[in-house]
Amino acid sequence: MTSKKGNKDRRDFVKKIGGSMAMVGTMGLAACTPEEKKSININFNNTYRWKMTTTWPPNFPVVGEGCKMMAQWVRKMSGGRMEITVYGGGELIPALEGFDAVSNGAVEMNHGAAYYWAGKLPAAPFFTCVPFGMNAQQMGSWIISGGGQKLWDELYAPFDLKPFICGNTGVQMGGWFNKEVNSLESLKGLKMRMPGLGGKVFAKAGGTPMLVSGGEIYTNLERGVIDATEWIGPYHDYKMGLHQVAKYYYYPGWHEPGPVLEMIVNNTKYQALPEDLQEIIITACYRLNRWMMSEFDAKNGEYLLKILEEKKVDVRPFPDEVMQGLKEATKEVLEELTASDPMSKKVYEHYSAFRKQIKPWMDISEKVFYDQIG
Repeated sequence: MTSKKGNKDRRDFVKKIGGSMAMVGTMGLAACTPEEKKSININFNNTYRWKMTTTWPPNFPVVGEGCKMMAQWVRKMSGGRMEITVYGGGELIPALEGFDAVSNGAVEMNHGAAYYWAGKLPAAPFFTCVPFGMNAQQMGSWIISGGGQKLWDELYAPFDLKPFICGNTGVQMGGWFNKEVNSLESLKGLKMRMPGLGGKVFAKAGGTPMLVSGGEIYTNLERGVIDATEWIGPYHDYKMGLHQVAKYYYYPGWHEPGPVLEMIVNNTKYQALPEDLQEIIITACYRLNRWMMSEFDAKNGEYLLKILEEKKVDVRPFPDEVMQGLKEATKEVLEELTASDPMSKKVYEHYSAFRKQIKPWMDISEKVFYDQIG
């Protein structure tokens, strides 16, 4: 028997369909609502010159070059009224000082990842990734359509910052190791380059996480300063030459299953822009978000084949015991973080509720496809 609520939902849905079809039929007469018809005054004599800093080395493949592409898109869409000059990490300011530089208005925008600001905002890493958490597709759904953006805005508002989703690497690799990882015990005392929540989890499991800049990873791994490193994926790892100084290449990237990259903008300066330029920035961020994910998938597929052809490299999965131990350590780290920081608790509860809501659909769609069909 159909419930009264079910009948009402069905009638409302049918009415909306009917209304939509009627709108299509009269589109030539009333294509927009009065609000949408409101004219936007554009002063073509006003030009804007902004600076974008990044956490990436100058001209860094995909992420760095993507930022320069975005600047070009903005210039073209604005008819040349808005010019953005892009600076790689260290060119204008140190790589990890973008948050403060945008907050105090020294530069207008910065591209990076929210987990770099964990020292200022313990809840920030949730807007990059959670170990064993949601993948790139799900993170995008949570932020764009699931209410995550509102919480992100709330977190950054005291610093006069407006965050935008602006890229994703997709699921990363588990990392390069100079030693075999046969058990959870193998991680004890292992020195590994690993930032963010993943680093805290690695420490909880007995490892020694270390913060090493991208430019120092190869040398540190070659000289034994570190025993292992996570970086990004096959494309960047191969270009970095990591296959030349480490034998074991483990997967999956449990620590970063779908890390979101961000564009932070000084909110005062953003609100002072004409409406059309505000929309152009949003549109360019969304375009870069999609392009970056596509580029990573395409390049990683190509370069994984190159790595598999390298006779010295042993590509293998983490043992089940290790994955289970890291899952338990992740649970402990998240419990400690949410107990010590109210905003982290608020964000993680929202994140978890969305993941629980979306999981049944993912289980019978994406998961089944990859497990049985793909």
